Amino acid sequence: MILTKQYRCIHSASCQCTKGYLSEDVIFLVFHNLNWNPRLIATLSCVCKWFDDLAKRVLWKEFCRTRAPKMLQDLQSNGSHIVDGNWRALGKLLIYCSGCTKGGLFNSIQIPGHFVYQTRFSRTSGKSFLLPQCRTDVLYVSDPCEHLDQGEEGDVGFFRGIFKSFATSKVRKMLINKGAKLHPSEVCPYCKAKLWSMLQAEMIPQSASLRLGSYDDCIEYYVCLNGHVLGICTLLPLSDSEEASELR
Repeated sequence: MILTKQYRCIHSASCQCTKGYLSEDVIFLVFHNLNWNPRLIATLSCVCKWFDDLAKRVLWKEFCRTRAPKMLQDLQSNGSHIVDGNWRALGKLLIYCSGCTKGGLFNSIQIPGHFVYQTRFSRTSGKSFLLPQCRTDVLYVSDPCEHLDQGEEGDVGFFRGIFKSFATSKVRKMLINKGAKLHPSEVCPYCKAKLWSMLQAEMIPQSASLRLGSYDDCIEYYVCLNGHVLGICTLLPLSDSEEASELR
């Protein structure tokens, strides 16, 4: 069921949302018992501004803590504020494959975005997406979400990720020093920030294609101003990707 945000309620004393002694504590306990179900959190956000604000401040935060506790602890360590105030963006990153539209970031094919039940994010895999001089940065990257038999494009994989302390990262410094241009129109599907193309900046190492099991010249990814990563690759046939794994 698709709900359109109404934004009629400003949560005044006469607000219908609070009839029956509804409070943040009650909603917290309800969603705790629902194991922070992301579909229900998204549905609740569509009811009114107060519910949307509660979801952004509390519910998405608890969802992220439950879904990826070790990653979240690392992302927030050493004074990093990469996810503070961006809980909904991180929650969406954890569970949503953005796909692509013709004429968009990856303009050759049309694959709709969709909910992903479970995805692994790896800090070790993230190293493979960084140039040697940037490998002190911390990047978590997901396994590719596979979309098979896409015509001439073959088997396509989408991956996503997040940098820790992106504002002080070597990747960001290198992008700025290279004079890399932000995409003129497209924005991050997770936080709506502007995007840098790592392909145009010539900052995608060969190790990325080995990690993904993809063709060397068929990988592209973007990083936004908030450190979110989204990318696409053309996957090798299974036998070829197994041989590539042995060479890592």
